Amino acid sequence: MNVGVISLGCAKNQVDTEHMLGILRAAGYDFVADPSDADVLIVNTCGFIVSAKEESIEAIFEMAQYKQQGRCKVLVVTGCLSERYRKELPPEMPEVDIFLGVREYEKLPRLLAEKLGLPCSFVAAPERILVSPPYRAYLRVGDGCNNRCTYCAIPLIRGPLNSVPAEQLIDDAKRLADSGVTELSVIAQDTSGYGKDLYGEPRLIPLLKALNRIDSLRWVRLLYTYPDTVTPQLLDTLAEGEKLVPYLDIPLQHCNDAILKRMNRRGSKAHIQSVLDHLYRNYPDFTLRTTMMVGFPGETDAQFEELLQFLRDYPFDRVGAFTFSPEEGTAAAAMPDQVEEERKQERYERLMLQQQEISFKRNERWLNRELLMLVEETGMDGTYGRTVREAPDADGLVRIAPSYRHEPGQYIPIRITKAESYDMTGESV
Repeated sequence: MNVGVISLGCAKNQVDTEHMLGILRAAGYDFVADPSDADVLIVNTCGFIVSAKEESIEAIFEMAQYKQQGRCKVLVVTGCLSERYRKELPPEMPEVDIFLGVREYEKLPRLLAEKLGLPCSFVAAPERILVSPPYRAYLRVGDGCNNRCTYCAIPLIRGPLNSVPAEQLIDDAKRLADSGVTELSVIAQDTSGYGKDLYGEPRLIPLLKALNRIDSLRWVRLLYTYPDTVTPQLLDTLAEGEKLVPYLDIPLQHCNDAILKRMNRRGSKAHIQSVLDHLYRNYPDFTLRTTMMVGFPGETDAQFEELLQFLRDYPFDRVGAFTFSPEEGTAAAAMPDQVEEERKQERYERLMLQQQEISFKRNERWLNRELLMLVEETGMDGTYGRTVREAPDADGLVRIAPSYRHEPGQYIPIRITKAESYDMTGESV
């Protein structure tokens, strides 16, 4: 039986998809890229914000057409949307045969066998099947979140922080490295809080040191850190590890203390400034990424201007921004002083316009400097890849002249010759 899978949402959801593929492969299913060739279609959904939910619903109805007009016999919906609306969705989507939440993927072989009239076979502890290129992968160190930000639905969907034991993570990382993975991105909803539930305190630093000792890994990248558990010690660890790349992803959401309190974000502007001061002073070549939210309930013009000034005073290489979305079931959705959509959009555009200039200046610092580039693809218009400064699936790319001597997965030395706001150009050296 052929299975086609649509995976939506973040990198954490991608890992779920990879585990699900491993379960299905162990049960004897094959995979196809074209939905018209699939006997079973699965949509692994995102349900984080309104736009993500709309994308998920659109994908479900698009796949339902293959059930009505093609060879598809069973349509399955999994993931965050299915978890969050497990009672509401079935009556609204009779086209869907199976709904599964975020921790129910092991049930899939049995449920499919029942729907298809087949015997059910299953192999214990199947290995995940990567949907990313074979030389890079995500290592998810935990699921869920204890932070309870007032705008965020993740705890309603994923539950509290559930860290993976360190021994299991090291085994998984070694297995990935043995299979050819050289770049590992460490992720979770709250990566820097890793281990608090298991060990009573964050244990990310010992984990990173252990990953740094895995021989065949080249780059280990840390994503999705939470501000109050990012410390000078963590930055020192990233700077000192041979394979730990000098890249910090620290979603701040805002800098104003009153807004942070309304968001229920731990930490303060002063703490954020102290962390960044330590970094700028000691590790000026670190690449910095953050996420900012504009238009949170009660955000005044003055607080937004404070945010713009903060980003000028503490420049980041990459900034992702989004407007506040009132998610049902969250405290912020019911807060007074909701900001008008037009004003949210205006603030978003101002922030991103300012950030383009900042990102350009940060990229300019690398002109005429040499870096290693991980090759991603080669075409007629150029060979593209990433350096330690670009995270997979999130940041820009570096382009050099097309060279078919370079295969995806290779690390090659380049010199930066041109900087832009998002991408850069280089030459092979």
